[in-house]
Amino acid sequence: MSASNGRKPPLTAERRYGGSGGNGGNGGGRGDGGKPKARATAKPASRRAARARKPREPRQPRGPLGFVAALVSGLLRFVMRVVWGIGWRMALALTLVVGLGVAYYAAQLPPVTDLVDGRARGSVTMLDRDGATFAWRGDQFGGMITADTISPHLRNAVVATEDRRFWWHPGIDPQGIASAVRINLSEGRGPLSGNGGSTITQQTAKLLCLGKPFDASVWKNESEYEADCRRTTLWRKVQEAVYAMAMEARYSKDEILTIYLNRAYLGAGTRGFEAASQRYFGKPAAQVNPAEAAMLAGLLKAPTTYAPTNNLSRSQGRASVIVGLMQDQGYLSAAEAEAARANPATLSATAQQDQGGYFADWVMDTGPEFFTRDTTEDVVIRTTLDPRIQTAAEKALLQVFEERVSPGSEAQAAIVVMSADGAVRAMVGGRNVKASGAFNRATQALRQTGSSFKPFIYAAALDLGMQPYDLVDDSPLTMNIPGSGAWSPENYDRKYDGMVTLTEALAESRNIPAVKVSEQVGRENVRTVASMFGIDSDLAAGPALALGVSESTLLEMTGAYAGILNGGSSVTPYGLLELKLKGDDTPLMGTGGGIGERVISQDAAEKLTWMMSRVVAEGTGSRAQIDGWEVAGKTGTTQGARDAWFVGFAGDYVAGVWMGYDDNRPLSGVTGGGLPATIWRETMVRVLEGQPVKPLPMRVPEPSQAPEAIAGSENVSPSGGQASDPETDRILREMLGQPEPAQQQQAQPAQQQPDRERVILDVLNSILGAATN
Repeated sequence: MSASNGRKPPLTAERRYGGSGGNGGNGGGRGDGGKPKARATAKPASRRAARARKPREPRQPRGPLGFVAALVSGLLRFVMRVVWGIGWRMALALTLVVGLGVAYYAAQLPPVTDLVDGRARGSVTMLDRDGATFAWRGDQFGGMITADTISPHLRNAVVATEDRRFWWHPGIDPQGIASAVRINLSEGRGPLSGNGGSTITQQTAKLLCLGKPFDASVWKNESEYEADCRRTTLWRKVQEAVYAMAMEARYSKDEILTIYLNRAYLGAGTRGFEAASQRYFGKPAAQVNPAEAAMLAGLLKAPTTYAPTNNLSRSQGRASVIVGLMQDQGYLSAAEAEAARANPATLSATAQQDQGGYFADWVMDTGPEFFTRDTTEDVVIRTTLDPRIQTAAEKALLQVFEERVSPGSEAQAAIVVMSADGAVRAMVGGRNVKASGAFNRATQALRQTGSSFKPFIYAAALDLGMQPYDLVDDSPLTMNIPGSGAWSPENYDRKYDGMVTLTEALAESRNIPAVKVSEQVGRENVRTVASMFGIDSDLAAGPALALGVSESTLLEMTGAYAGILNGGSSVTPYGLLELKLKGDDTPLMGTGGGIGERVISQDAAEKLTWMMSRVVAEGTGSRAQIDGWEVAGKTGTTQGARDAWFVGFAGDYVAGVWMGYDDNRPLSGVTGGGLPATIWRETMVRVLEGQPVKPLPMRVPEPSQAPEAIAGSENVSPSGGQASDPETDRILREMLGQPEPAQQQQAQPAQQQPDRERVILDVLNSILGAATN
């Protein structure tokens, strides 16, 4: 408010202290009525000025501690100035380096679709004879999935388990890293050991091996490559962090999660959540429920350990923890979480079976390497496996060992079941019926065959015209073996029965008759018949050939017996029916085995089948009898009971069983007619259950036919231990004629014609044998 005369009113300070120039510079002017006024002291301009005018107190002398404190304080101030001066420059340089690294990696990153399938090798999916999947080999990839096409429960489970702050961090999570280091140190590990605190983005960077592809010239195999990619060092962590930030700059969160979902290894040979969902639950990843999603996400911590095919209860326990994380983070309500715990995920029917591992390994070994073991493509193989028969074989073996074998026994067994054409329907390579990649005793173990080899001796004899009721002398025999001296084989029971028929000799597994018949028909003929039937192993050259001293595999022996069942033609055991690339309709290859050339006549095969039926009906294989079915087979026990066999057939199937120790120790109280025959019976009872009864293709000989004496009690075999020539035998038999019908033989003087033929054959064989020496 201005004065009435237009002048400004006096300032408060002027009223309080008096103006210095308000009266025309009159320093002593009167302020009020001209009365003299005391001179006021001017206000200090500032506190600093006041302090400057304040007299300084004299400095007190410092003591020793004060001097030290001042020195330390000065040094700290100097160090802080140096650190700050260097630190901000280093931080700036580091930021520039990291920024350049991020920019470099980001520029190198390809489209997402190029990163979802990073396998260096392909997969093999195996189907049984009905077209159902039963086994997988190689790295399974179910096809590309994306973060927005999978089940929301699965997406939430992965994020809740692996990286709860995934949606808003820039690729690295300092809080997560600090927490992981704290946990590791508290548990006595190194800061980088155990929990890594890696984000999903960092884990994806590791899965991509920082963009470094597999190079066969650098790494021996893919496993070594992956091990190098998983190395955990400080420098590696720095690289992963830079690469992760580059991915965050290049891709969206959904794209990063898509790469992770497709490349993660989830056990049982599965790569990616689509393959794992199909493998364990038989459904696509888009259809999994919360319990199944939790189980799949739980595999990320330790795929092999928590794989439900290895230990379902352990996998379910891990899934329960994941359900709790999903509930805590708001992905599941309390009711949904409780329902998931109350109804844990279970394996699909196919995954539960988990059968045919030995069979699948065998198919992989026998198929073309570039489409099986080393395939870079996804291959589908349709096989001969019959899951019903496979289950029968597995259950039979386990039951017999549980009920009849001591719990601590280390004895092993193997089973092969096939059709008469060589199509393998079941294979068990050891007591661990669920094994995969293990030693397969059905295909890899070469063992002496023992008396299970004898049918090939009688096959050769019958094919050369001998008859089931022909006689052979079961009496002590001594043979002079060049270079070895005298050889005197014995029967298993060390008893001798004198003159017995060929049928009786086979049924009772007599050794002496087998040697005499082998020498009579010629060892080379026996070797030829066995080899043509599929015994590819080296066969013994001496007379001990007849006693089964040669080695073979169970698969070979079972295939050879299949040749007898089918009427005398060889077979090549096979398991592969059709091979094609996944997604293609045109097969690249078909069956690699089956029936081959004829080995013995059908007449001989049918008579031999009848002789082998006597082994089961009244001989050493009686434990293999099955009510209502015709069964034929042969037992086998090697020297010292190191191997025990039973191979036989019923209906449309032939099955072989071997039992023994891997280290070739003798079995205790086990013969081929014991536990192996029991395992065979338990297998075939299950195989034939519900099947229409089918008689065996056998021809019953007429017992009225005059028997021929094959060999007497001579100390040297009629052929002098030398093998006769098959072509010469055929010519001689054509010259001498085939045996006449029984009616005509009865009209002749008893034994006259057969005795004459035998004498002529013996003389000619002796002459031919001497000529070859």
